[in-house]
Amino acid sequence: MDGGRVTGTPWAHGRLLGGFGGPRLLFGRMYEDWGVELAAFPPPGARVLCIASAGDTTAALAAAGYDVTAVDVNPVQLRYARERLAGGATREGSAESVMRLGRATAARLLPAWRWTELRDFLTLDDPVEQARRWREELDSPGLRRLMRVALRPGGALAVALRPSFAGVVPARFDEVLRRRLERTVSTHPNAHNPWLWRLLAGAEPPGTPAPWAPGVRLVEGDVVRVLKAAPCAGYDAVTLSNVLDGPGPDFARRLRAAVRHAVRPGGVVVLRSAREPGPHGPGWAAHDRSVLWGVVRVVRMGGTDPDRRIEP
Repeated sequence: MDGGRVTGTPWAHGRLLGGFGGPRLLFGRMYEDWGVELAAFPPPGARVLCIASAGDTTAALAAAGYDVTAVDVNPVQLRYARERLAGGATREGSAESVMRLGRATAARLLPAWRWTELRDFLTLDDPVEQARRWREELDSPGLRRLMRVALRPGGALAVALRPSFAGVVPARFDEVLRRRLERTVSTHPNAHNPWLWRLLAGAEPPGTPAPWAPGVRLVEGDVVRVLKAAPCAGYDAVTLSNVLDGPGPDFARRLRAAVRHAVRPGGVVVLRSAREPGPHGPGWAAHDRSVLWGVVRVVRMGGTDPDRRIEP
């Protein structure tokens, strides 16, 4: 334990990258399609818990009418979420710093990735045309070489990440990420996909409202501890982001027990992972508008019966 927080998860360090010192701001924005939660959760008014992160999912759930509790083990991240949900400005976290460096390198070396050309691509709203432009213009041999250098084992990203997180990145992440990008632009209109804009441009589509939910309950602490401390069956649904990316099996066991305690039978649990899918397939990741996730699982909690996946 550290300050009352369970430290069985590397997220407690508040750092994606190596180095020393205290926690830092990891995420200035969120890269999770909260449309999954809105489609899978019980009706508005339900009691739900989410990971606070940068506040985007928290704000979307609150705006939809849910009774939201948001938790984060990183005090810097939680403070930022509180500021942002009260109308504060968006800032750059460690994740955005890495993405900005990658975008700048691509724009310097590859004409199709310069802002003027990229903006033209991002404002498209026809997935058929988007897929054509992706294959013929953006997914070039130069991009493939650049992504190999950055994203393969031993590449820039793997060297910079903390070891716990480096082990989550698929071995051929350059090819994996390109496939996920093509899947996304072939399915969803770019012009209305803020998650694609955040990843490729570090910006929001024009007209995107800022998150705002000043009345949400924000709790600092390890999500396992928070769930265990909740009343039995106190939540109708929880969405846990990718909290299992990085921790070991002991943390996963404790999280499962805490979820079984805190979520009522028939309640819904959403989990994401950057890993490649196993035999059960990608689940909702094949349909959501975000790019980064290999797996999105939506599970309905059982009573005496086994938990059941909710298919998209």
